[in-house]
This record gives sequence, C-alpha cells and structure tokens, in this order.
Amino acid sequence: MWFVFALLSAIFAALTSILAKIGIDGVNSNLATAIRTVVVVIMAWGMVFLTQAQSGISEISKKSWVFLVLSGLATGGSWLCYYRALQVGEASKVVPIDKLSVVFTLILAFVFLHEEFTMKSLIGCVLIGAGTLIMVL
Repeated sequence: MWFVFALLSAIFAALTSILAKIGIDGVNSNLATAIRTVVVVIMAWGMVFLTQAQSGISEISKKSWVFLVLSGLATGGSWLCYYRALQVGEASKVVPIDKLSVVFTLILAFVFLHEEFTMKSLIGCVLIGAGTLIMVL
C-alpha cells in the first residue's frame, strides 16, 4: 500500500510543479507560497477531522512536537525556495534539481537514522545525480 501512496505523491508533486508554474505568473513567489500553504492547511485539517484523528493531539510527545515543528520549518523553507526557483527558472530544470532531495534524504537517513546504505543505494544516488546534471545542462 505504501507504494500506491508514494506513486500518488509523485503524481501530485508533478501536478504541483506545473500548476504552480502557471499560477505564479505575475505573483510574488512568497505570496504564492502563502496561498498554497493555506490551502494545504485547510486540506490537512479537513482530513484530520474527517478521519476523527483530532483526539490524538494530546498524546503527542514533546520530542515529536519539536521534530514536527522543525519538519514544518524545513517544509516552509523548501516551499519558499521552490516557488522562487519556479518563478525565475524553467520547471523542466527546477524540478529535477529539487528531486535531488532523494539523494540528500538517503545520505541523511544513513547518517542520522542509521539506515542501511547499500551498493544499490549508492548506484541509485549516482544515477539520480548524473541524470539531474544531464537534464539541467
């Protein structure tokens, strides 16, 4: 089931890039990010209430709160930079560079989460990096 959700995530991310590139024409990138964020917040809280998950808020540990807030700050930084890059660059070049996050995630997961970094992971990282360079040059 995780694969289906991951694939849907990729499809929605692709739509996000194209729709954002069209939508930010003549709009300040920070304002566009703020508008997008409000929509995401409404949608996310809608799902919380739809699935009746709101009662779990009181059960969240302090550690989880800290890391969820830090993750939110990282997301905000990513979105602000992404929208600015989309506004001034071509989507076909911005998106592949943004997807280098896969390589960075694998490295950070190895360093901080002590996840296995296999030869297959290394080859995949090299191929993603090389593919990104080929696409943007």
